Amino acid sequence: MRKESGYKTTLKEIFDGSVLTKGFLQRNAGMLLILVVCILVYIGNHYSVIMSLNQIDKLKTQLYDVKYEALTRSSELMHESRQSRIRLRVQEQGLGLEDALTPPYKIDIKE
Repeated sequence: MRKESGYKTTLKEIFDGSVLTKGFLQRNAGMLLILVVCILVYIGNHYSVIMSLNQIDKLKTQLYDVKYEALTRSSELMHESRQSRIRLRVQEQGLGLEDALTPPYKIDIKE
């Protein structure tokens, strides 16, 4: 019988189970353990990165909403604090206040 060599032999040993009886696992147990640990660390790291990216997306959406709300509130405040709106509200409430017709005086104090 002719002995085969190369990857065909290796694949045949893996699929028929003879790799378990030839001591392959005992000889390479350390390397297989390191490989499994590396795979688990890679999967855990990938999961952590995905969770962080999801959190970043949520925070970006929340920041956009807060910025929009602050801009809206600022616009409303600017509209309500205009001189014409103040004059109208004073008249509506009947406070009896009027606009000054003369400019304010500047008082200089010499010490």
